[in-house]
Formats: sequence, structure tokens, C-alpha cells
Amino acid sequence: MNTKIASLAILALAILALAQVEVATAVTCNPLQLSPCASAITSGGKPSSACCAKLKEQRPCLCQYMRNPNLQKFIKSPGAKKVSSACHIPYPKC
Repeated sequence: MNTKIASLAILALAILALAQVEVATAVTCNPLQLSPCASAITSGGKPSSACCAKLKEQRPCLCQYMRNPNLQKFIKSPGAKKVSSACHIPYPKC
């Protein structure tokens, strides 16, 4: 009986852990969320911690942004590559 209860508890914990991972990976793609990075991208300056946090959050969306003709000039710019590098976030290969 105790083995069954322990097995159910482990299964319940595993399900909860998987559910939290799924919630953590869900992101709403909104290029305006990258506005803290605008000055660093355009001036080549050091990105703020807020910029790096938003860049990390929006990382799953970067390829979508790269396909947008209105955003390409910013996302594919040398400044954006520098910001990505300074934030230790790999530049996307789409």
C-alpha cells in the first residue's frame, strides 16, 4: 500500500513539474517588449539588464521578427548581434 501511495505522489509531482515547464516556456510574441534594447541596438552601447531579460524572454520569437520586413533592419543589424552577444544569448539561425 505504501508503495502505491509513494508511486502516486511521485507521478503527481512529475505532472506538476511538467505543467510548470510548459507555463514557463509560453511567451507572447510582441516586438515592443524589446524596446529596452532599442538604444543599445541603435547606438552600439551596453545593453541594460532589462534589455537582456526581455531578449531572453522573447528569444522564441526572434525568427518570427526576422521574417517581418519592418523589423528585419533592426533584428539583423550589427547592433542587434552585439546586444545578443553581450546578453549571452545566441543569435538565432533561422
